Amino acid sequence: MSPLPTAARARDLDCLAVVGGRVASGLVDLTDDLGALDSSGWWAVVLPFDGPPVCARFERARPTGAMPRPPRPWVGPDQGAWSSSLDAAAFAERVGTVREAIAAGDVYQVNLTRRLSAPLPAGASMLALGSALAAGNPAPYAAVIELPEAGVRVASASPELFLSRHGSRVRSAPIKGTTAPGVAFTDKDRAENVMIVDLVRNDLGRVCVPGSIRVPALLAEEDHPGLVHLVSTVEGELRPGVGWAELLDATFPPGSVTGAPKLAALEHIDRLEPVARGPYCGAVGWVDADRREGELNVAIRTFWVDEGRLCLGTGGAITWDSTAADEWAETELKAARLLAVASPGPT
Repeated sequence: MSPLPTAARARDLDCLAVVGGRVASGLVDLTDDLGALDSSGWWAVVLPFDGPPVCARFERARPTGAMPRPPRPWVGPDQGAWSSSLDAAAFAERVGTVREAIAAGDVYQVNLTRRLSAPLPAGASMLALGSALAAGNPAPYAAVIELPEAGVRVASASPELFLSRHGSRVRSAPIKGTTAPGVAFTDKDRAENVMIVDLVRNDLGRVCVPGSIRVPALLAEEDHPGLVHLVSTVEGELRPGVGWAELLDATFPPGSVTGAPKLAALEHIDRLEPVARGPYCGAVGWVDADRREGELNVAIRTFWVDEGRLCLGTGGAITWDSTAADEWAETELKAARLLAVASPGPT
């Protein structure tokens, strides 16, 4: 990969990362070379679903107990300004197409998503949005990354771990299966999760020591704001010499937001979704190259800026048991709380 331009020093107000319990400032390097994550220093990482990686090394990364206070509060788009890349009818048509592919034996599961977007108000700060999300939709893998030179403006409230690495130990915790509080999970939810666990085991098997992969938690229920998820955990021991580049080559994009088999699901996603996903369904996180550790989320429940618009993706897994109405309702459920934070309306 060819490196992006290097910034000798960038103003802290322009470039920052709030991720992994740290506030990073003093940008030193920008690159799309994933091999840099095994060099030295502390890095913020944004891996778009369908674009080049962005790895940013910062001079300082200090611990923080909470999201830093933004210079001004968040003022988002009007509630009525949001539009969708797929309306309900177009989404239903695509659900039918996926079910036909499943009936033909081409795939078992495809993650189908749509993009919501609205004009970004002038002077809007992603740090302010991140602060609003921390209050209104707290998440274990939250992040705010502002890198204007790389065209990256992201505020993530992700509940899902894509990869964590501590030395040679690697862990993934895919989410599959979503319901509202008090509503029981279905057999479809459980089947979705087990399919993706098998996919993650296979992905990690490409770079882990044979026999080291285990599943210490299967179909665990986790409560998140306004939602309950089924979460499983897959762990393994990396083979000697495997770095971040090799690990990500084997596992990215995350299986929970693609489908199974992964390559076939990706082909369907490319045909069915009318706009690129961008950072959505990619990964956002941090790497401490000196300590050989890091953590990347699955970039769901994530806002980003694209051509002056604030964007948010929402979607779900389509299986043979899916109905268009239920899948559309799930996308609405996943987006509702986030939209209420981003566009709170009159107070």
